[in-house]
Amino acid sequence: MRGLIDTHCHLDRLEDLPAGLDFARQAGLAGMITIGTRWSERAKQKALTGHDSPDLRIWCALGTHPDHAHEEDLPSLDEMLAELEAPQVAAIGESGLDYFHGTDEVKPAQHESFRRHIEAARVTGLPLVIHTRQADDDTIAILRDEHEKGAFPFLIHCFASGPKLAEAAVELGGYLSFSGLLTFKKCEEIRDVARHAPEDRILVETDSPFLAPVPKRGKPNTPGYVVHTAARLAEERGLTGEKLVEITQANTRRLFTRVAV
Repeated sequence: MRGLIDTHCHLDRLEDLPAGLDFARQAGLAGMITIGTRWSERAKQKALTGHDSPDLRIWCALGTHPDHAHEEDLPSLDEMLAELEAPQVAAIGESGLDYFHGTDEVKPAQHESFRRHIEAARVTGLPLVIHTRQADDDTIAILRDEHEKGAFPFLIHCFASGPKLAEAAVELGGYLSFSGLLTFKKCEEIRDVARHAPEDRILVETDSPFLAPVPKRGKPNTPGYVVHTAARLAEERGLTGEKLVEITQANTRRLFTRVAV
């Protein structure tokens, strides 16, 4: 399964970055996208792309995770556009809604931040990496409302829900990215979505260092482990590993227009 692209990892969270990158090369990865969780740390994300090499390409995404939306200053659209011009920036995010940890008091900040990130995606054409947890209805409502103002590219990262969110995302032109959750015993609903999602809308990721897939569950995750998630996705869809690599590479390049492998 050589040639996979890990579309969502957090290189700044890896305990041993050089070792993680070396393992990714050994696993045959073609590239990865390291994702921002705080707008104030955008310089750090850009710097991580300095580890890019011909045999392992690295891009980044800039944005604020919903868990931090109430802690971060909301950037203006112009400020975001200026930062997003850098060629190593392949996406915006991660942004979205997360009601698992938060209270009603933080929802307004999450909603405002989410809509600002969407606005930036609409203007730039860069895809928005969406994090949504226990907030499906509001996520769908905001996506539909914003879509009426003009289309924008996006994906639901680490897909962890059911067909309602999946169908709404696909209807609006979005993509679905599957993580190690796909391999967990109790995640049959996610596997069902993965089996039936349109072929041209599926991606793979690790979300490392979180959510290591079976058979590495319980260990710190690393981009090279995306091969296990990809293998399970291929199995669920009745595909060879080579075909799954071909499909996900094409989908990644189509969505992340600055990614070239």
